[in-house]
Amino acid sequence: MDLNQVRYFLNLAESLNFTEAARVSGISQPSLTKAIQRLEDEFGGPVLYRDGKDTRLTALGRDLIVEFMRIQSALENINELAENSVAGRSRKINIGVASTIAPRVFAKFWALVLKELPEVELLLHPLNPGEAEAEVLSGKYDMCLLTNPPEPNFKLTIQPLFQERLRLAVASHHPLAGTDEITQEQMMEQPYIDRMHCEFRTQLIKHFMDRNIVMRPRFQSEREDWVQQMVAQGAGVCSLPEHSAIVDGIVLRAVKGLTLSRNISMVAVSGSANPREVRVILGLSKDFNW
Repeated sequence: MDLNQVRYFLNLAESLNFTEAARVSGISQPSLTKAIQRLEDEFGGPVLYRDGKDTRLTALGRDLIVEFMRIQSALENINELAENSVAGRSRKINIGVASTIAPRVFAKFWALVLKELPEVELLLHPLNPGEAEAEVLSGKYDMCLLTNPPEPNFKLTIQPLFQERLRLAVASHHPLAGTDEITQEQMMEQPYIDRMHCEFRTQLIKHFMDRNIVMRPRFQSEREDWVQQMVAQGAGVCSLPEHSAIVDGIVLRAVKGLTLSRNISMVAVSGSANPREVRVILGLSKDFNW
């Protein structure tokens, strides 16, 4: 197998069209076909089903995608490292962040990273629904901040950071703001604002249903800032992880009998497959006083 075959296969896996993949790869279709056939001979099985106009990946082909994307990403990292070194530019580290993780707890940590790694440029990207550790393995991100750790995987380094309890968010001028612990009956009496991306949403619904508590949302949004601004205005209450407030005028209170929590973790590819800077960031996160 050579590196061109990696590129040819990924182009073909994306389009599932030999003509289009050959065009993108800059070679003739017969050359692409021969390259894929050599790949299949080497791996001992087909990577695609060819049924007339219907072309789709086999199980082997699907298994190869992630590993081939890692190879391609490693090559791109090498090229970027060389170009940055020659031009004196900063090394870019791409970090995927779960959309419900707020910046407040992480601000001091990232400031420390920038101080310890002056040659690094951090690019933080919001994770799309369904994105998680697979995007780290594929090379899309150098590391991710996730709201719950993935299953153990020898290909991954999973660094636990801190635990975050679920609380009830109310406006600072709300009558319940002066209460240390709110009963579920008091919570039920309030207009509810629904965080659509909340990881606890399914668990909360089950928790309430088991206790015959019905929360009828008056306002729903996938945007954390919109939800929290409505709470700060006194339009209702919402469930919120304890470090996730990003809007002034919100206080968080415990709810009696509600004990849900989440674990924030940093995830990266394990071992020397990581850029050196990622390994330094992982070390800093382990020693940081969260």
